[in-house]
Amino acid sequence: MNTAAAIRAHRGPAVFSVGLRPFFLFSAVWSAIAAPLWLYAFLSGGPVGLSWHVHEMLFGYTGGVVVGFLLTAVPNWTGRLPVVGTPLALLFGLWLAGRAAMLAMALNADLAAAVWPLVMDGLFLFAMAFVVWREVLAGQNWRNVPVAVMVTVFALANAGFHLEAEAGGVATLSTRLGLAVVTLLIAVIGGRVTPSFTRNWQARRGGPLPAAVGRFDVVTLAVTAAGLIAWSLAPAHPAVGAMLLAAGGLNLVRLIRWRGDATLAEPLVWILHLGYLWLSAGLVLTGMSVAAPGLVPPSAGVHALTAGAVGVMTLAVMTRASRGHTGRPLTAGKLEVLIYVLINAAALTRVAGGLAPAVYQPLLIVSAGLWSAAFLTFAIGYGPMLLSPRPDRG
Repeated sequence: MNTAAAIRAHRGPAVFSVGLRPFFLFSAVWSAIAAPLWLYAFLSGGPVGLSWHVHEMLFGYTGGVVVGFLLTAVPNWTGRLPVVGTPLALLFGLWLAGRAAMLAMALNADLAAAVWPLVMDGLFLFAMAFVVWREVLAGQNWRNVPVAVMVTVFALANAGFHLEAEAGGVATLSTRLGLAVVTLLIAVIGGRVTPSFTRNWQARRGGPLPAAVGRFDVVTLAVTAAGLIAWSLAPAHPAVGAMLLAAGGLNLVRLIRWRGDATLAEPLVWILHLGYLWLSAGLVLTGMSVAAPGLVPPSAGVHALTAGAVGVMTLAVMTRASRGHTGRPLTAGKLEVLIYVLINAAALTRVAGGLAPAVYQPLLIVSAGLWSAAFLTFAIGYGPMLLSPRPDRG
């Protein structure tokens, strides 16, 4: 039985027929709730602090989307059966339990030193790391061993976040490491799907095709990985700034080689290019914040990577993959364009807030509102298709 046949054979709730369904939908709902919740606490002095906000955006929301994507993609990579039905529901339950534990810990100071929130939150990503390793090794899919390594490091960074926060209050090292992993995943996986989808779309239209994968891509990924690892460990070292600037420039050239300029007629394609552009911008701004700290604040680069690259690229993949795996046409309408406009506006205002301290708070409020609106629009627009069977199954 192949992947498609296994999904069709599922007879339980449609939401557990493929990994992206529960994780994309409810990660979007959580993201739409978590951003304004933190903003309210930030403005009013409430209990939900910056540490919670960082964790839930990076390991909660992004972790959920990454798992939803990998549960859907790994079977195609390995040729093995997907995780569906009860096992998928249990894994999703671990994610939900982690979100509940983190919220309870934020709202109840007595739980700050408790072990169980760490365990509840940590189990999810370690379980996913186990699933990815099992599938990659059983399928002898050696090409994706680096992805399995990155998921494992991400799980370790999540556990380290709790330990570091408990010891010193601010989990800076674990946050940088987790963000470095997510950024590299975008460079690796975004570097596969963006030119691939572009090639497929252009082939039907007879347009210019993206450059074939070659040594330039390998060099770009190597420089990006080296720069991100160095930034995780020594964020203020002058050499790190140069490495990140080089990585940003190489990724920009890589993006230009994919001919995104010829895809403007299809939002489902050009949004992938725009998401990757945010990756390049984030690396450049982060490199500049190291090389010229008085000119560019670190928050500008960090939010170009998080609100920009992560926010835009995840919604780009969520919309396209959701349409494809629920039997909808792979073309965008007004709903998708609205989502893309909202998330890019959220990223722009968030980065601008870091660059313009005088209007930081108003831009922060606007950015949070736009961010929440983007994910709420996705949840409302895509919820029915993610919760219901494919049209071709009745």
